[in-house]
Amino acid sequence: MPGSPHIVRDVMTRAVAAVDRDAAFKDIVLTMQDRKASALPVVDGGGRVLGVVSEADLLPKEEFRDSDPDRYTQLRRLSDLEKAASVTAGELMTSPALTVTADATLAQAARTMARARVKRLPVVNAAGRLEGIVSRADLLKVFLRGDEEIAEEVRREVVAYLFTAPASTVRVEVRDGVVRLGGQVKDTPLVPVAARLVRAVEGVVDVEFDLTGGALQRPEDRSAL
Repeated sequence: MPGSPHIVRDVMTRAVAAVDRDAAFKDIVLTMQDRKASALPVVDGGGRVLGVVSEADLLPKEEFRDSDPDRYTQLRRLSDLEKAASVTAGELMTSPALTVTADATLAQAARTMARARVKRLPVVNAAGRLEGIVSRADLLKVFLRGDEEIAEEVRREVVAYLFTAPASTVRVEVRDGVVRLGGQVKDTPLVPVAARLVRAVEGVVDVEFDLTGGALQRPEDRSAL
């Protein structure tokens, strides 16, 4: 079976800027600019994550700064109007925060981000205390794995597991993350299984096959021809 997948702890940023719930609006903006962050966890005195305040939470103050919204806008964008009148992180934050644990797989974190349409997640421990933050860019780091590193894992964890010699001879080539398996296999029904396992190897972009079925000839068989 493929090796253990990378987890959030492997890629997360540990030095995280955070604010408390009483942080003032301008202090939030300054912290975001200083740390080049578009969102900040909001924590209590014990470091537990209460929520997240993002640039999107701050923008309504500028949007509605010099406007007098009509009744339709007031009804349709009540939440944004409330944020426009807010002055502290506790008033501005989205709560409860969507978080992830450090031992979650990168796939789990990616699914959480995709479903919630967020760009980053605070990483918390079992007590809900902030340990780090993981972003979309962090999750893509697995695609920086070298081709030979990927090929070696595919040979060791997939080919050697499914297609044992001498019944099969399978070549593994990887270029730009695309895995190509070529050669001859005895058990062709295992090819779809191999495809699924290879795609599960982190850093794999795609998988291609040039495999033929049928048992290989033994050396003594070829010498008799």
